[in-house]
Amino acid sequence: MSEAPMFVAAATTRPMPPIRPEYERALEPLATLASEEPLALHQRLWQQTWLRKGLILIALALLWEVVATLQANDLLLPSFTATMRAFFEDMSNGIIPGRALNSLDVLVKGYVAGVVLAFVLTSLAVSTQIGRDLLSTLTSMLNPLPPIALLPLALLWFGLGQGSLVFVLIHSVLWPLALNMYTGFTSVPETLRMAGRNYGLRGLRYVLLILVPAALPAIIAGLRIGWAFAWRTLIAAELVFGASSGRGGLGWYIFQNRNELYTDRVFAGLIVVIMLGFLVENVLFRKLEQWTVIKWGMTR
Repeated sequence: MSEAPMFVAAATTRPMPPIRPEYERALEPLATLASEEPLALHQRLWQQTWLRKGLILIALALLWEVVATLQANDLLLPSFTATMRAFFEDMSNGIIPGRALNSLDVLVKGYVAGVVLAFVLTSLAVSTQIGRDLLSTLTSMLNPLPPIALLPLALLWFGLGQGSLVFVLIHSVLWPLALNMYTGFTSVPETLRMAGRNYGLRGLRYVLLILVPAALPAIIAGLRIGWAFAWRTLIAAELVFGASSGRGGLGWYIFQNRNELYTDRVFAGLIVVIMLGFLVENVLFRKLEQWTVIKWGMTR
C-alpha cells in the first residue's frame, strides 16, 4: 500500500520537456518578387537541340579540314571543301539523286517484305506453341548469320537483279524485328490480355487491338534496328556486285569512284549514306514515336 504513493510522487517530480517559444516570420510581399526571370540569350540558344548538334557537325568539319590540310594528299584524304564541291557537282548533274533513288527503291521493297514476314511469324508465335518453337528455332539459327554471307546464294537463286538484294534485305530485317516484336508481345501485362479475352478478341484482332498497341515501344525499337541493318546490308551488297537490273545504287557509286581514284566523290557518297540514315532515324522514326508512344505516355 505504501509503494503507490511513492510512485505517484516520483512521477510528479519528473522534469517537464522545454517549451519552444512561438514566433511569426514576416514574409516578403509577393509584389516585390519577380514571377520568373528570363534566361540570357546564350542560355536560350543552348537549349536548342538543333544548334548543339549543328555545332558538333561544324567542329567535325573543321577538324576534317585541318587534318586533310596537314595530310596534304587528296588521294588518301580529300579536304572537306573538295568533298563538298564534288557532292554539289554530282547533285546538280543528277548522278547522286539517281543513285540514291535506286538504293531506296530496293531498300523499301526488302524492308516492307521483312516487316510483313516478321509480323506473321510473331503472330503465330504468340498464338500457338508450334509457332513459338518455329520462331525460336529460326532466330537462333539465322539471326547470327551475317546477311552479306547469303549474297552468293542469292546470286545463284535470283541472279544479278533486285531479287538478290531484296532477299538479303529480308534476312537482315526479319530476325531482329521478330525478336523485338516477340519480346514486346510477351511483356504485355496480363490485365490487358484478360481484358481482350473478355471482349471476345481472338486471333488477328487480338494481336492488332491488344498486343500491338501495348508492345509498340518494342516494335518501334525493332523497326529502327531492322532499318539500320537493312541500310548497311544494302550498301555492302551494292559494293560487292553493284548494279541491279542495270541500275546502280549508292554503293555502286562509291565502288566506281574508288576504282577511278576519285576519293572526293567516295567521301561524297559516304556523306549521302550518312545523311539518308540520319534523316530516317531523326525524322521518320522520331515523328512516329511522338505521334504514338510519347503522346500516349508509354515512354519518356
